[in-house]
Amino acid sequence: MKIIDNAAEMRAWCREARRAGKSIGFVPTMGALHEGHLSLMRAAAQGNELAVASIFVNPTQFAPHEDFNQYPRTFDQDVAMCASVGVVAVYAPTARTMYTEDYSTFVTVGGVSEGLCGGSRPHFFRGVATVVTKLFNAVEADRAYFGQKDAQQCAVIKRMVRDLDMAVEIVEMPIVREPDGLAMSSRNRYLSAEERTRALCLSQSLFAAQERLQGGERDAETVKDAVRQGMQGVKIDYVALVDAETMRPVERVERPVLLAVAALLESARLIDNVKFDPAGNGGSLT
Repeated sequence: MKIIDNAAEMRAWCREARRAGKSIGFVPTMGALHEGHLSLMRAAAQGNELAVASIFVNPTQFAPHEDFNQYPRTFDQDVAMCASVGVVAVYAPTARTMYTEDYSTFVTVGGVSEGLCGGSRPHFFRGVATVVTKLFNAVEADRAYFGQKDAQQCAVIKRMVRDLDMAVEIVEMPIVREPDGLAMSSRNRYLSAEERTRALCLSQSLFAAQERLQGGERDAETVKDAVRQGMQGVKIDYVALVDAETMRPVERVERPVLLAVAALLESARLIDNVKFDPAGNGGSLT
């Protein structure tokens, strides 16, 4: 396992590997790894000759009132977990090297970033797009792997890669869930036992709505109202039914859609989603 802490060395490592004819799969993370991250790393290792991960808690995607200082940092454990699933190099820059004191350049992706999480966290996707651009410039990968739990983030990154002609393929992988259905998240560790029980209403409401869609329901408000009714045990940030590519709200389900929720509990903000294609096999994309 090689640990690299600066962009120049990381880029040189990647270029040497690619000159040797080796393909590189990349998984960007903020650490505090769980099985969801590991599923991406396994896919990167299986789909490429070399797998690389990054561990960096990105300050530019946190607002001043959010949990940047409290975000779990478990670097040694994370590195060991990376090695266990075939990652051969970890890029672990510091905030000081990523963002110099006079740093002033940011990446903004319009349209797909403006609703859902972009509505309640307007700073978030500028920070995500900027850090992912910097990570892609350091880790010159053939493919980069992201999880569907952050579906809007995937849409933002796909659009950024397309619009800026970045030479990396974006691979979106399915959500990994706990046995009871809760979507895996580094922030789940914030939850008390009671909060975790209440948090199950997110996945339960989404699964029930998915059944409605598979049964033929196509009215967006009807679907969203049912989800809201199922989430009365938490404070709802949003319930949205949007086009799966553009992230724009839909009134009727006529093409692939994303049904996404965000909720606030006392200890954490959680997100979850399901995808649905009315023309697909059985309707479900998840």
